Parts: sequence; structure tokens; C-alpha cells
Amino acid sequence: MAIENLFDLTGKVALLTGASKGMGRAMAEALAAHGATVVISSRKQDQLDEAAAAINSTCGAKRAHAVACNAGHKEQLRALVETARAVAGPIDILIGNAGVNVHYGPISEIGDDAYDKSMATNVRSNLWLARMVLPDMVAKGAGSIMFTSSVGAFKPSLTLGTYGMSKLALIGLVRNLAQEFGPAGVRVNAICPGLVRTDFARALWDNPEAKARAENEIPLRRLGEADDFGGVAVFLGSDASRYMTGQALTVCGGTNMWT
Repeated sequence: MAIENLFDLTGKVALLTGASKGMGRAMAEALAAHGATVVISSRKQDQLDEAAAAINSTCGAKRAHAVACNAGHKEQLRALVETARAVAGPIDILIGNAGVNVHYGPISEIGDDAYDKSMATNVRSNLWLARMVLPDMVAKGAGSIMFTSSVGAFKPSLTLGTYGMSKLALIGLVRNLAQEFGPAGVRVNAICPGLVRTDFARALWDNPEAKARAENEIPLRRLGEADDFGGVAVFLGSDASRYMTGQALTVCGGTNMWT
């Protein structure tokens, strides 16, 4: 492939969960800007419609389709995949960005329902989704799957331990899918954000302590922004990363460079 086409996604179809705002939306915007047709999903249709309209306006073409879906429900995921195929075609790129953090505190105090929801939404739902789209990729002999994990997967926490456990399990899922489907030409990778200024993580960054930490401890001296993840999505979705699979990429401003 010519160097100038490494990041070209023209003709590719990308399906994203958790993509009405924040990191998911930024990734969808970047994929569409590089030529992909994107099917974005989250729970709220009105937010999706606004995001899709903005993407299409920026691109000057209808490259975004909005389909509401609760990623924790298998039948809704199945309907999402079927709708994506109907409106855009077979899926080339999958980004599983939807996730939950339902417990803030020691893992010794988490209730069974909260634990089950954390593991089911952050891990099992992504396995469901991968199984649903893999036939499209295997048939083409190519495809890219990426799941949003976290730097929290690499260390213990007194407050976010269960979340970190689920994200470490998600990396395990990535590695196993990469091993199983590499021979079919399908690549699977994890994106591991540090602290990013999104609504999902607001409780962690919207305070003086987080601001001081960003200014004094993060090597790049700032918190992450949603827009920092568009380029990563394009890289992993395109031929620029065609020899990369089973990896967990930390995008954290340097906080986890030794992990």
C-alpha cells in the first residue's frame, strides 16, 4: 500500500458503542473524516441524532448513522449489528467503547449485583458484540476490533478496584480474540486511557486535587481530552497498524510509561 493511503478508510464501515459523546464520539468523528461510514450507538437516541448530524455536516456527506442501543442487553446488540449491516453494509471496524463503573470503594464492599453488572457490561457484552461482527470480518479476511480498557487495569485501587478488574479481564478477552482470529486476518487491540476529561470520569477530574496532579505528575502536564483518541482509532482501524494485534495501548500522557 502506498504511504499516502495508510490512513485511508474510504469504503470501510465502523460500528461504535458508547459514541454519542466523549471519546466514542471523537473516535467516530475521526473515522468519518478519514472516509469511513460510521454507525454510532448509545442509549439515548436524541444525543446520537445530534452527534450524527454534526459528523455529517463536518464531512459534507452522510457518513454517520445513529442507532440507540443499551450495550448491556444481548438482543439490543444483535438488533444494532443487524441495523448497521442494513444501513451501511458488512462491518470492517468495531469499537466497543461503552462501559460502566457502578461502585466507588473497596472491592470487599461491593454488592453482588454491582459486581455482576460491572463484569457483564465491561467484558461479556464486548464478547457478545465481537461474536456478532466477526463473521463479516472473517468473510473478508480482514478487520479491526478495538475495546476501550483503562490504565486502571494495570494497578490496584482502593476505590476503583472492580472497574480495574473488569478492564484487565477485557484485555484478556482482546488477547484471546487476537490469538483465535489472527489467522483469519482480524486484528484485536485494547485502548487504555488515563484520566480523561469526559462526563464519565467527571468525579475523578473535576476537583482541585486532579488539577494539581495534572500540572505536577502527568509528564505531559495535562489531563486527557476526548479528541486525543481520534487519531488512535484511525491508526488501529486502518492499514497503518496492519501488523499490530493483541496489544493494550496506553494513552495516558505518560503516567503509565513503565507498566
